[in-house]
Amino acid sequence: MANFNGVFTALLTPFTADGKVNEKALERLIERNIKAGVNGFYCNGSTAEVFMMTNDQRKALMQTIADINKGRVTLIAHVGAVSTDECVDLAKCANDMGYDAVSAVAPFYYKFSYDEIVAHYNAIAAATPLKCIVYNIPAFSGVNFSAQQLGDLIAGDNFLGLKNTALDCFLIETVKSHHPDKVVYNGYDEMFLSGLAAGCDGGIGSTYNLMAEKYVEIQKLFNEGKMKEALAVQHVCNEIITSLCKVGVMAGEKAVLNLLGYDFGECRKPYKSCDKEAYALLEREVMPYIIAD
Repeated sequence: MANFNGVFTALLTPFTADGKVNEKALERLIERNIKAGVNGFYCNGSTAEVFMMTNDQRKALMQTIADINKGRVTLIAHVGAVSTDECVDLAKCANDMGYDAVSAVAPFYYKFSYDEIVAHYNAIAAATPLKCIVYNIPAFSGVNFSAQQLGDLIAGDNFLGLKNTALDCFLIETVKSHHPDKVVYNGYDEMFLSGLAAGCDGGIGSTYNLMAEKYVEIQKLFNEGKMKEALAVQHVCNEIITSLCKVGVMAGEKAVLNLLGYDFGECRKPYKSCDKEAYALLEREVMPYIIAD
């Protein structure tokens, strides 16, 4: 059975100069993370730049990841989009490809009502035998769920739980305490330890691509009751995140992988690329903390 607790890397997507997925670089990254001890991958999420891809490209990327993984760790496919039909189509593909669960951000831009959003999620959850994970990211989606609304939404048997990318540990604790059978993931990397303390079962994050072993260690130390030691590792992660924020997190993460020799290319437009000054900053402030292969 799939293991849904623990550390899940929100996979980045490496692109070649002509905009195609660099499958060789992606395979290297997946192997790096499995070696670091991750419990699984969150595929085709925000970090993967899927909202700048076509549906066919998203499906092809899901298949490539599944082919590389070969069932070794748990795979969660993000199928979120504004259109319910689009989400359902992607969810069915994920099921056919052997994914273990699906996830979706709330439908955005049009300011849908709560009832419309619930119907959207229920359609995704009913489309396949796979359980659904609600992706709560109000800063990007513009949808602000209350703890009660989230709890009601994930209560059904077709729902596995919640990915919470919000600075609200009170919400995490409230949802988890009322729904202890549901899996709750921390979303913001810089508060991974805080999320665990509030009741999260693990985390899903983008900087895990670069340093998954640090988040694996934080959870291990937390489970052993070694909070001071766990906080020390979280501090190192946060120093790295602070530096990435100076150059743009997405572009910075790819630049770090490029410095490691992974040939990850650049983010799709309208993201800007890291210039020489940004690379110099990352070389100076981040690379000393990153483990090379």
